[in-house]
Amino acid sequence: MTAPVAARRSSTFLSSVGFTERLFAGPADRALARIIDDGLERVESGLIHEMRFADEIADVTASYLFQAGGKRVRPMLTLLAGQLGDGVNDRVILAAEAIEITHLASLYHDDVMDDATQRRGVPSAQLVYGNAVAVLTGDLLFARASQLIARLGERAIKLQADTFERLCLGQLHETVGPRPGDDPIEHYLRVLADKTGSLIATAAQFGIVFSGAPAEFESALLEYGENVGIAFQLRDDVIDLSDDPATGKNAGTDLRAGVVTLPLLKLRGLADSGDEAAAALLAELEESVIGQPDAVDVSAGVARLRAHAVTLETHDEARAWAARAIAAIAVLPKGSVKKALTRFAETVVERNS
Repeated sequence: MTAPVAARRSSTFLSSVGFTERLFAGPADRALARIIDDGLERVESGLIHEMRFADEIADVTASYLFQAGGKRVRPMLTLLAGQLGDGVNDRVILAAEAIEITHLASLYHDDVMDDATQRRGVPSAQLVYGNAVAVLTGDLLFARASQLIARLGERAIKLQADTFERLCLGQLHETVGPRPGDDPIEHYLRVLADKTGSLIATAAQFGIVFSGAPAEFESALLEYGENVGIAFQLRDDVIDLSDDPATGKNAGTDLRAGVVTLPLLKLRGLADSGDEAAAALLAELEESVIGQPDAVDVSAGVARLRAHAVTLETHDEARAWAARAIAAIAVLPKGSVKKALTRFAETVVERNS
């Protein structure tokens, strides 16, 4: 049986996920980085404790994806937003733990829904343990997150429930697809807002609410978080087509699996409008890439989509959503927190993994 991972030492966590240099550049910023890093160490220790269920099977399955890694982006945003109020207090730490466990729970369910074979560089939980165990593990983690949230009071319960509802609606709408008359790209962006943006937005909101920060910052951080979430996923759509080994994935993993992405939607739109070159590329992808087993080399088709204008347009779209996120926090006071949030939005759309 695998034991839970040990907590990281202070002042190394942000460096390990590549944020220190990009988000915290000057001396005052590095002082903030140490505060956030210390807070993340507390969160990590709390997560190790909360991955235990006093059940031999659940202890293994619930810690599986946790041990596989993760950037802890959501708790970092909770701690960072908390600096606009009283800082890293016990309630902010608890909220950060709950938001990360909620995220972990959603990964177990997502991989079942998508029939994914990999997550965080390891075989997906549903591939290792089967669909039923993966779903039940996700349910256990959602329950544990709810237990933590309940300790924060009625408002926290309402915020968590609203977020969970959006996560479910996003997955439902992704599964069902756009209805007749819906614009496929608008539908896709709404799915991203619900599935990815909502949880990132709540992470930032928790930092405001539970640090006692000024209430007028709350709506700004909500808008910021949702826009960053959309930008994050659009950048993932581009990364999926990359042949850069730094991505940690084989190029076209999502495309091969038939996962809807913005480059593919844009290509279909061009094909439907009569663009013969786009129609030919789409036909090639549908015949020789989408749905092909892992043993089949799909690199030629992936390379053609990567080189097509729709992929650059998707990256530009990600930058536009990041710019919206930055504009949303104009109300925040100048200082290290605002700079870090700005740099995070910029980093999201320029990362390679």
